[in-house]
Amino acid sequence: MAEDELDAFRKRWKQELTSKQEEQCCVSSPSCDFPARSGQKDFKNRYFEDPKQNVNKASSVSNPKEDAGGGKAAAESEDQPQYVSIARSLLDGRTSPLLDRIQEERTRRKRQYHDRNNVCSASLQQPHRKVKKNEELLDQLIQDLNEVNDIPFFDIELPYELALKIFQYLNCTELGRCAQVSRAWRVLAEDGVLWFKMCTREGYHQDASVSDSPCWKSTLRDCRNSAKTVCSNWKNRVGSISQLQYELGKVLCDVSSCDNFVLAGYTSGDVRLWDTLHWDSTSSYLKANSLSVNSDPRPYASHVQVNSTVAAAAYEDGCVDIWSTETGGEPIHHFQNPGRIQVLTLSPDSPVLASAAGPDIRLDRADDRGYWRTLCRSQLPKIVENLVLVPGRAELCPLAALTAGESVYLLDPREEEPQTLHSVYGHPVTCLDASDSQVALGVKSTGWAMHGGGNKIHVYSLQTGKPVVCVGNSPGDFTCINLRDSPPHLLVCGNKDRRVRVFDLRAGSSVASLYAHHLGVTSVQANDWKIVSGGEEGLVCVWEMRMGAKLWEMHNRHPVRHVRFNTSTLVTANIPDDKSPRGACITDDDLTAHRRHRGVICHYDFSEDALSQDHILPICRSDYTESYGYNYNIGLAVPYDRLSGSHPSH
Repeated sequence: MAEDELDAFRKRWKQELTSKQEEQCCVSSPSCDFPARSGQKDFKNRYFEDPKQNVNKASSVSNPKEDAGGGKAAAESEDQPQYVSIARSLLDGRTSPLLDRIQEERTRRKRQYHDRNNVCSASLQQPHRKVKKNEELLDQLIQDLNEVNDIPFFDIELPYELALKIFQYLNCTELGRCAQVSRAWRVLAEDGVLWFKMCTREGYHQDASVSDSPCWKSTLRDCRNSAKTVCSNWKNRVGSISQLQYELGKVLCDVSSCDNFVLAGYTSGDVRLWDTLHWDSTSSYLKANSLSVNSDPRPYASHVQVNSTVAAAAYEDGCVDIWSTETGGEPIHHFQNPGRIQVLTLSPDSPVLASAAGPDIRLDRADDRGYWRTLCRSQLPKIVENLVLVPGRAELCPLAALTAGESVYLLDPREEEPQTLHSVYGHPVTCLDASDSQVALGVKSTGWAMHGGGNKIHVYSLQTGKPVVCVGNSPGDFTCINLRDSPPHLLVCGNKDRRVRVFDLRAGSSVASLYAHHLGVTSVQANDWKIVSGGEEGLVCVWEMRMGAKLWEMHNRHPVRHVRFNTSTLVTANIPDDKSPRGACITDDDLTAHRRHRGVICHYDFSEDALSQDHILPICRSDYTESYGYNYNIGLAVPYDRLSGSHPSH
């Protein structure tokens, strides 16, 4: 029954196809060859005949006349409607009847593309031929559109500048994917302006311009590879270490560092400046003012500060000297305070100096021509204990934050009196730091206030003067806070309870709490992945913030009073509390004090070239002619080793 229905369906379909073919032939050519058409019809409709007859016809040999008739039939089949050929393909048993059509369409488009290119090239070879401007623009548009398979959106709808504006919001991975879309998108994705902005946005070559590099994409790749190497060197303590020593300086009093400059003051009254990028710089030798030089004995250089342009030092007799880091030598500015300077601070990004002697505060600043002048003087009811200058105000009026007893003040030279920011009776402020928008201070709780959770850190907004968040809950006093150099929304601090803590200022919660130093934390700094802390026992520790694990540590005699690092370098200073140790009196004829009493400054370099010959450890570069005797040369063989034939490392 099913076979009969299938045969009936085939007959009806055969009749429809035959009738449509006859109608088309009558319309196109009424005087066509009927025998040839009947041969064509028999050839095309052999599928509808009996299978046995199909087998017999397939086995028979066709004569040339039939072949000629079949060729005409094939030529006529090309003029039939598309659905007819599709139907015949389905009846022939093909699974994908459109594949041939698609391939033919592709071939036809390629042929048209080559023909148009030949026409354009021929028109270019005929310069005397005059072509209308509209036709030239149309041909150029067609040629541009045929360069790619898919028409890019930016080529038709948007100008190049607007497309570049959109692409600048993509990261490196997304730009790489867009470069694979088409030639036009590749030109956009590899534009030098995009990669220059991405390079500066990630913190590389901040002071460069677009024309400084021929390929900013390669520059960014090199910078990232270098950063990975430096990070690996930090974690594995791979690099060089140098001890910055000044033999005639006696005992170390204070150390400050900024970028590649390290400044140190000594009990001999000398001030020494090191440029870690140019060790032989002539600006390393700083001369004191004539008043301090002629004093007998010379006063200590008790406080020093340095930034990228100027260096300053305060002496025990109240004198303050300021030098240029570029020229060194004689001071470019000098002033005298009636009392001993207790706090000295220098703005990190502008030539602004703040000093405090007892309750008196003084702000000095250099103008555009390099002349220093006093901005303001003020006096507080109590002795100033902490003083910081708010960073990021190079083009604005300086702003200082200072503590005196239980109160915290903001000193603006444009106002007559300092503004009180925080004051709680009986709760003294132990430490202070400021960023460009906030001030953080550690407050000591006493008496019944200890039942409220212990000592805390209060953070205030500089714009509103209102408290932002209060974090911390510690029984020990906070000894150091670093808000200026910390990552955004993070604060790192040290405490006498031996712990280093990192707080998230947005949530007001603790991110990390590390048991670091058994005698208390004295200095600390953090970035987005590591923490460097110094303790009272002389230990410097490097921590991995996310895991809370200690990567490595270094120990020296005396407390760590200074810790500062950048991308590839670390500067630490172990400063003794006793400035006049026994056997090293300043009245002795011996100009040098014993090494163990003098303190030490260490400079660590983790850059890629830190393992070159110029960065060998000092202990391996020393010889037997040095005046100091603690850097024994472990790389040389001693006489008895030569005699025994053994190597020093055995």
